[in-house]
Amino acid sequence: MNFTDILHGTVQASGLAAMEPAHAVMILISFVLMYLAIVKKFEPLLLLPIAFGMLLANIPMAGLMYEAEVWYESGILQILYFGVKSTLFPCLIFLCIGAMTDFGPMIANPSSVLLAVGAQIGIYVTFISANMMPFFSPEEAAAIAIIGSSDGPTAIYIATKLAPHLLAPIALAAYSYMALIPLIQPPVMKLCTTKKERETKMEQLRHVSKAEKICFPIIVTALCCIMLPPVTPLIGMFMLGNLFKESGVVDRLSDTAQNALCNIVTILLALTVGATASGELFLRVETLVIIGLGLAAFSVSTAAGVLTGKLMYYITGGKVNPLIGAAAVSAIPMAARVAQAEGRKANPSNFLLMHAMGPNVAGVLASAAVAGLFILLFS
Repeated sequence: MNFTDILHGTVQASGLAAMEPAHAVMILISFVLMYLAIVKKFEPLLLLPIAFGMLLANIPMAGLMYEAEVWYESGILQILYFGVKSTLFPCLIFLCIGAMTDFGPMIANPSSVLLAVGAQIGIYVTFISANMMPFFSPEEAAAIAIIGSSDGPTAIYIATKLAPHLLAPIALAAYSYMALIPLIQPPVMKLCTTKKERETKMEQLRHVSKAEKICFPIIVTALCCIMLPPVTPLIGMFMLGNLFKESGVVDRLSDTAQNALCNIVTILLALTVGATASGELFLRVETLVIIGLGLAAFSVSTAAGVLTGKLMYYITGGKVNPLIGAAAVSAIPMAARVAQAEGRKANPSNFLLMHAMGPNVAGVLASAAVAGLFILLFS
């Protein structure tokens, strides 16, 4: 056997022989997302593992997402993906987020709940739009519409209940838009507000007692889960994590949830969500429509939250900065940080972060409530 034959056999046995245009396109997209994560620092904790998972899934013949009849013979990423399909990872993420969440700003300013309610308009608009399309059933439209909340765990949860066959594109769209919040939200926020409105300084929030913070997760769990049983896994884990933090008696558990567990689950969840973006699945008309509807839902939700804040600005005589309404899409804490950044650009003395955290955490509860309503209606 000569050198030419060896080289030809090597090429035929490699992934180059099986490389298709769809694979090449998705690999290029993964490079762009990695650039945004590393160079532009667009939520790298999410975007970097998502992008790398996308790269791994599109390497021909690697078989990382191969699903065998016997689970342990599947590809390694497919085995990890069972944590997404079973909603284990989303529930654990909610536990971790709860342990890092301070409900104080929302308790101190209950009107922030109105911003969260306003931001859910994007979900309903997208549901109606998707339901009118020939591609989707009402159940599928409901699962797609939740992308507008920019709440990845909730989007995964409702997709597994109403449209499990659309779980991959819905999860990918939800987490991608969460990671790209610093790119998507600012233009919408500026379009919906004037410079004078963005410059508005807000008064310091009142002090919230420890007793209020301890009672809040217990009361919310009892009320929300009794009214909407389908979302008990999400709300229950979210509030359990928060109770760990606020009770002050389980510091080790709170620290584990906030750090080690959160980091581990984020890696596994983001990597496997990115790995669902294979060229064969992603570059379909149906998937591209879902991605487009998700972007529209997210943009409309952002605009609705800001416009609700704008209404409150005029009702209160200029005491509410409309930018905090953008945080009501519930991507904790990314959306609140974007509101803070845009407020500082308009007025360097602005400090909106704590004010934005109120609608931010309220948005999580509001989007989970909408998801529970959809599950009750369509399951």
